[in-house]
Amino acid sequence: MISKDLSSKASAISSPTSSIQKNFKYDVFLSFRGEDTRKNFVDHLYTALHQQRIYTYKDDERLDKGKRINDELLTSIEDSKFSIIVFSKNYASSSWCLDELVKIMECQKTADQAAYPIFYDVEPTEVRNQRGAVGKAFAKRAKEEVAGKWKCALEEAANLGGWELKNTAHGHEAKAIQIIVDHISAELHSARLNVDERFMAMEARMQDVLKGLGLKYES
Repeated sequence: MISKDLSSKASAISSPTSSIQKNFKYDVFLSFRGEDTRKNFVDHLYTALHQQRIYTYKDDERLDKGKRINDELLTSIEDSKFSIIVFSKNYASSSWCLDELVKIMECQKTADQAAYPIFYDVEPTEVRNQRGAVGKAFAKRAKEEVAGKWKCALEEAANLGGWELKNTAHGHEAKAIQIIVDHISAELHSARLNVDERFMAMEARMQDVLKGLGLKYES
């Protein structure tokens, strides 16, 4: 018969995975307005991420035929460690983009996910307060039932740390993209090291528990 002390230790074998971070399908989810940035900035950013072996979800690259776009996009946001939001002049005119943004902001509030805004030909204040070009674009959606959620998401996202392209690398787009990719790469490396350390700690705890039970641990 196992003693209460050993029984409680044995139960720990089934629970240490709760301290391990979620295993994400994608490293990065890209949210952007296609008509503004698909064939220029986002195309270059996606290529740079891919070259660094950063697995990135971009809708025209990853959507499976026959699936509902909305369902797959929202699931892909949940399955991404980071989200990069490329705010452009027409971003806020798209209900798809705004729905993505709401989901991104929900997910980034967890400990395991983060979001980074990029301001492409717009300023953070335009996004935050729906003014200027962003305000004009958002006016097309302002009377919809979920407009309140969209406004909150725009404000929250504009307050996150990110990059305003005109002020990054003195406005040189290629250099700015490299800065962004380097930052994401470093964050991913740090996250993976953290997961490895947690697995090592879990393995050590399992060895202690099994030793207490008189059992041999094999990795």
